[in-house]
Amino acid sequence: MTTELSPAPRFRRLKSALTPVLLVAAVGALIAALLLPSPFKKRSKPIIDSPSGFSIPVPDFTLTERSGKPVARADLLGKVWVASFVFTRCTGPCPSVSATMAKLQADLDLAHSDDLRLVTFTVDPGRDGPKELRAYADNFRADPTRWLFVTGPEPELRKLINGGFKLLAVPSNLPNPVEGQEIDHSSKLAVVDKLGNMRGAFDGYRGPNDEGGVSYAEGQQKLRELVAELRK
Repeated sequence: MTTELSPAPRFRRLKSALTPVLLVAAVGALIAALLLPSPFKKRSKPIIDSPSGFSIPVPDFTLTERSGKPVARADLLGKVWVASFVFTRCTGPCPSVSATMAKLQADLDLAHSDDLRLVTFTVDPGRDGPKELRAYADNFRADPTRWLFVTGPEPELRKLINGGFKLLAVPSNLPNPVEGQEIDHSSKLAVVDKLGNMRGAFDGYRGPNDEGGVSYAEGQQKLRELVAELRK
């Protein structure tokens, strides 16, 4: 005859068997709570917080500055720099973009900021040599050593701007573009950190649909805040 166990002894046996398992689970949960971030706990702000939320390594380059001297990516390491992309004959947004850079030169006190540079890349290197860039730079009273204007072989510049900065610089697709508008290019200003990584891109030009210039002003404020953070 088989003797059935009463519910009480069976419960006690089950409880005895589960006790070590429950103890291990409880200890594991305690350790996880101490070491892992809680989804309800506010995470600490990263050391460098880019408003644009990305970091792209700028490829190596060696180009020619308006002075005739070479400028390489390595020369800018250890400095925060802001890049613009224009051409000297441009009748589109380029003058406004360069005026924005000139304002940054003053607002960021570039003359007394050894860890800061402005760099303007021509998107029309076939026509913009050092001579043309010198004349253009003089129109904006660009600091001769801290606001750089660079040119170089067209394939290298196209690859750097389109592939490296992920910004546009291509010949116009119009059959007969108006003089001064032969190149379609970005009017963004790129901010690069001291390690040579692009950390943000902001409008350098107030577009026609930006009523009151609100978007442009907000972007410029974010640019200044990012530059200040990256310089620390």
